[in-house]
Amino acid sequence: MFGIRPKLPLSEEDRLWVDHGFERLSKMLGRRRLLEAHIVLPDANHFPDPYDKSEAAADKMFCRICDYMQVDRSQIDLEVFADETSELRQLMPYWSGGIGKCAAGIYMHPEDTTKKMVVALRHSQMDDPLSVVATLAHELGHVILLGGGLIDPEAKDMEPMTDLVTVFLGFGIFNANCAIRFKQWQDNRKQGWSMQHLGYLPEEIYGYALARFARERGERRPEWTKHLSTNVRSYFRKSAEWLESNEKESRKPIG
Repeated sequence: MFGIRPKLPLSEEDRLWVDHGFERLSKMLGRRRLLEAHIVLPDANHFPDPYDKSEAAADKMFCRICDYMQVDRSQIDLEVFADETSELRQLMPYWSGGIGKCAAGIYMHPEDTTKKMVVALRHSQMDDPLSVVATLAHELGHVILLGGGLIDPEAKDMEPMTDLVTVFLGFGIFNANCAIRFKQWQDNRKQGWSMQHLGYLPEEIYGYALARFARERGERRPEWTKHLSTNVRSYFRKSAEWLESNEKESRKPIG
């Protein structure tokens, strides 16, 4: 109406990075991985095991995530580390996690190929099962990309690409919703809210990436968008409308 065209919620530079990122992942992993990816939802069907914040519960969750992302669980050790980890930065070849003083997760690729890769989760993350899934999916992205020798660990966008691979492989709902997490806190004298950033991509880029993911799969109005947070769902909708009105761009094949 009135010639108003949909606008993207992200810059043209970021849009092109996402499109190029999908092309790179298609070449690395195969376009079929995107088309056949199982959309993992935050529900009991996908995570039926009770979660009591224990290491055993986290391990069961990890096994399911490995299965969904087609990663061999037997090749990885899962560990939980305390929040005071400053010295670990000098010991680990690849350090990854959320923005802030402490990493949400760690991936270590051993120099000795006879040893297993290590994925580790910060102990305080275990209070929030959604963040646990998002963090473990990101670290398994490292297993796929770094462990598989598919990306240079020194690449400037190595971490953002690892976030993008979670979208490519069906975990975008978790990682997009956890890009910004608001939490309520309370002690004996006061209470309030805190905000946590997890990962390397902002909500706007996740919204476009999910819209591009859906369009590549021929999903015009996917039911799974109801699981997105309010902000991400809004960015998804705007991006999907833009892709719909820009057929030339949206029809460019990826991979």
